[in-house]
Amino acid sequence: MSLRRNARLHPVPLLAGVALALLTLQLGNWQTRRAAEKAELQAEYRAAAEHPAQPLDSTSPSEWHLVELRGEWLPGRSILIDNRVHQGRAGYHVFTPLQLKGQGGVVLVNRGWIGAGGDRAKAPPRISNPPGETVVAGRVRHPAEKPFMLAADALSGMVWQALDLARYRAETRLPVADFYVQQTSHADDGLIRDWPEPDAGIDRHRGYALQWYALAVLATGLTLWYLWNAFRRSRHDERQPL
Repeated sequence: MSLRRNARLHPVPLLAGVALALLTLQLGNWQTRRAAEKAELQAEYRAAAEHPAQPLDSTSPSEWHLVELRGEWLPGRSILIDNRVHQGRAGYHVFTPLQLKGQGGVVLVNRGWIGAGGDRAKAPPRISNPPGETVVAGRVRHPAEKPFMLAADALSGMVWQALDLARYRAETRLPVADFYVQQTSHADDGLIRDWPEPDAGIDRHRGYALQWYALAVLATGLTLWYLWNAFRRSRHDERQPL
């Protein structure tokens, strides 16, 4: 007499397959939502870029909005943000505070890019601050509250690794605004203002979503195959004589 083989359905691989399918599906949905959010941000940037610059009338303007500032540069308060590359060349972004006319406020302006010399041991290039009233147009930007620094002593004179508004206020005693302006208007100062459209990473999120959905399909297929194979073995065992 032969014993009937027991083809029971084991719950561990079944639950693992279902859990993996659900997890990867949720991750795919999350990446899809992120892509939609980034697409909305990119649309806001393009919509803001189509409008002419407006006089600054708010202490908290929206990101990317074009504003017009009128005031005077504050000499001796410029800083250089290091490790900024333009067309393969290393250099700096030049930030200078602008004392707003009639408002009493101060706004940091990213005036553009300047190349670094071949010898980093030498002092960085001098930045001219034209005297008198000036008009600057540019996009509103909100920097990170806690920028990444490679070391605690990342500041070295006027050369900084990243823009830290709180530390700038402490260093200069200037009440600069919680945003800065990325200058787009022309100025005869030798600085390069070639600001590319920000990469929102929409295609990257969509690619990640596609990968997660593919894994969800694979996990679902393997789970169904496991169920079918267990069912088929069970039916086969039922036909075997005891």
